[in-house]
Amino acid sequence: MTVEIGMQVPNFELEANNGETVNLSKFRGSNVVIYFYPKDMTPGCTTEACDFRDQIQQFTEVNAVILGVSPDPVDRHQKFVEKYGLPFLLLADTEHLLAEAFGVWKLKKNFGKEYMGIERSTFIIDKEGKLVKEWRKVKVKGHVEEALSYIREQLS
Repeated sequence: MTVEIGMQVPNFELEANNGETVNLSKFRGSNVVIYFYPKDMTPGCTTEACDFRDQIQQFTEVNAVILGVSPDPVDRHQKFVEKYGLPFLLLADTEHLLAEAFGVWKLKKNFGKEYMGIERSTFIIDKEGKLVKEWRKVKVKGHVEEALSYIREQLS
């Protein structure tokens, strides 16, 4: 079953870069931005993470929590967080179960090779735990501002 707009997002548990197990239910009462990205330390993913980092105060002001999710393991996430000073949790979806639940684990093509991977996507979950907005096949430039604007205009 794929999570769709208007649906209650099922609770999930994933390990975060800081070693904690994170439950979605922990964030009830806050808006939650879950952004899926392919791989730590790559150019596009670094730009996106740093854009979220640079806007963290504005997200905090609209009662929004940011969670980054990729298939990378916890230790790689922690190196990414330390290298770029990321002030939010990165979740290790090593079995890509959350990515599959959101329909972002896709067949990809690069230089003639096919492989399974994350389709860069962002989802906003409201304070009651309902999926209210999604962006799929995200282009990094300007995307973080778009997500922030949506929360300001629709959920504040």
